[in-house]
Amino acid sequence: MRRGTFRDDTVDYAAVGATHAPDLMQYPPERSIPAENSWRIGSGLERFQSAGEALLTWTAQRASGLSIEDVRPAQGPAYAGVSFDVEGTPIAPSKNDVEQRFDAEGTPFAGPGMTLRLHGRVAGMRADAELRVISVTEEKRRIGFVLGTVGGSVVRGEESFDIDWREDNDEVWFSVRAFDAPNSLLYRVIPPLVKRRRRELFARYLRAISPLYATPV
Repeated sequence: MRRGTFRDDTVDYAAVGATHAPDLMQYPPERSIPAENSWRIGSGLERFQSAGEALLTWTAQRASGLSIEDVRPAQGPAYAGVSFDVEGTPIAPSKNDVEQRFDAEGTPFAGPGMTLRLHGRVAGMRADAELRVISVTEEKRRIGFVLGTVGGSVVRGEESFDIDWREDNDEVWFSVRAFDAPNSLLYRVIPPLVKRRRRELFARYLRAISPLYATPV
C-alpha cells in the first residue's frame, strides 16, 4: 500500500497521518526513514491516567532535554484537528471543541491545530523546529497525539505518541512511531545519522514518561 497525498498546508510534508498506518515500517512516505517502538510502563487505571496527563503536558519533550516555546492554540473555534482511519486516510475531525486546559506552568495541554517551537540538541545536532499538533486522542483506554513538522528542523516528518491501557491484561504501554526525511545537508549525505537521532529521541522519551527508566540521558 502506498501513502496518500493528503496535505495540511501548515506542515512541510505530504503524508499527514502516516504514523497511524499499520504498514508504516514496510511502506514509509517517500524518502523518509520510519521508526517505531513500544514499552510497558506499568499497569492499571492510575498509571494510565498519570502517564496520559504527562504526555499531554509535553513531559516527553521537556524531560528529554528539549524546551517548548511559543505555544499557540489553533486559530478560530472551528478547527478540530485531523483524524485518520487504520490505513492513515484522513476522515472526520478528531474531536469537537473542548475547554482548553493548562499545566502548572500555564502551558496549554496538547490540542489539535496547536503550533509550538521546540529547541534543544539531539545526538550532537540541533533539534530546533516549529511543529503542529495534527490530532489528539483522549479515549477510555488510549491517550495520545500526533506532531508534524512545519519548518526549521533538520528533518521533516511526523511523530505519534500513544499511551494504551490494555483491556486483556491491565498493562499500560507507551508507543512512539515516526518517519523522518532529512532536511540538513549533513543528514542527507549521511542517512545513518537520522536513525541515530531517532534512537536517542526514543530513549529520551521513554525515560521522560516512565519512572522505570529514569536514568540520566
